[in-house]
Amino acid sequence: MSRPGTSLLLDNVGELVTNDPEGTAPADDRDVWALGVRRDAAVVLAGGRIAWIGPASAAPAADARVDCGGRALLPGFVDSHAHLVFAGDRAREYAARMSGRRYATGGIRTTVASTRAASDDELRANVADLVGELLRSGVTTFEVKSGYGLTVDDEARSCRLAAEVTDEVTFLGAHVVPPEWAGDRGGYLDLLTGPMLAAAAPFARWADVFVERGAFDAVEAHVLLERAAAAGLGLRVHANQLGPGPGAALAAAHGAASADHCTHLSRTDIRTLAESGTVATLLPAAELGTRSAFPDARRLLRAGATVALATDCNPGTSYTTSMPLCIALAVSLMRMTPAEALWAATAGGAAALRRSDVGHLVVDGPADVVLLDAPSHVHLAYRPGVDLVAGVWRAGTRVPPRSRLEP
Repeated sequence: MSRPGTSLLLDNVGELVTNDPEGTAPADDRDVWALGVRRDAAVVLAGGRIAWIGPASAAPAADARVDCGGRALLPGFVDSHAHLVFAGDRAREYAARMSGRRYATGGIRTTVASTRAASDDELRANVADLVGELLRSGVTTFEVKSGYGLTVDDEARSCRLAAEVTDEVTFLGAHVVPPEWAGDRGGYLDLLTGPMLAAAAPFARWADVFVERGAFDAVEAHVLLERAAAAGLGLRVHANQLGPGPGAALAAAHGAASADHCTHLSRTDIRTLAESGTVATLLPAAELGTRSAFPDARRLLRAGATVALATDCNPGTSYTTSMPLCIALAVSLMRMTPAEALWAATAGGAAALRRSDVGHLVVDGPADVVLLDAPSHVHLAYRPGVDLVAGVWRAGTRVPPRSRLEP
């Protein structure tokens, strides 16, 4: 099964979520069946892959064993929307917003100034801290965007630093128009879709555009998406966050992998997303951080749209790396069931990244697993704010917990 010294048996699993219904018994609860839940199970990890899945009573011998004590074991979370390359914070802006100031896109420029002034090592250290938080909270696959440089050199640098920690790098030079180009939007669009795209593309898999008042309109976004696709990048769109707009329809029309935020969708938008296959990625921590209305995920799910959940980790509106928090918010405030929310945070995120190898647990698949200090996945929503992640294995290697002595 594996070379000596490399296999690990995760035994006595009370609830195993595989996101693979094949081979599991039909359940009265269709949501639970879709999760591919197995009871009294065991899993063997070897060589960074899943080597065996089956009943605990039939578990093979392995080089090491962890007694899961009847706890739940899940696929690693997949975070398909995160802004990790930045410097500084916007705590004062957050406090002002919580005192009644409405959120607008202008705060992004504060982070742009701090990021441009930071050294590579300073940015790299902040990225490492945030990646550590993601991993310890159970996120084993994550996307990282640029978007806080907005010059040719700074966007290329941001993508290069992101590529040091993930294969899922997104070029977001179309975040906002920087202050020095405020009087010449056409000039910035030429820079964005020409030299900046060319400099960032070697480090990126995706391109993204923020389609919103204060950011980019549909015509500008169309140009960026066309040229990014021609450069070989996959497409993503920040869509319909602050109000109704063309973002979701634009994402679907361009075959984007995902339309993200989707807070304000019309019936036509929902139908279009469902028919196109573009994933609707919901970011509930952004609504929490801006005191905005939460999207109704039921409308999307009823229409047959694929829904993902992501953290939107960023210093302005969603400064969290906790996917369990996002799951709890989705259940309590976006009308998702616990099973739907967990699927959206794992298999849904994988779909938003067009990945078929992650987001589920299958033999020969990556050994990305999360052990909960709870008997069921339902506890992620049932016990909001409680750290229930007892262990994380990424490619079969256990993620070390944060030392209490670390600063």
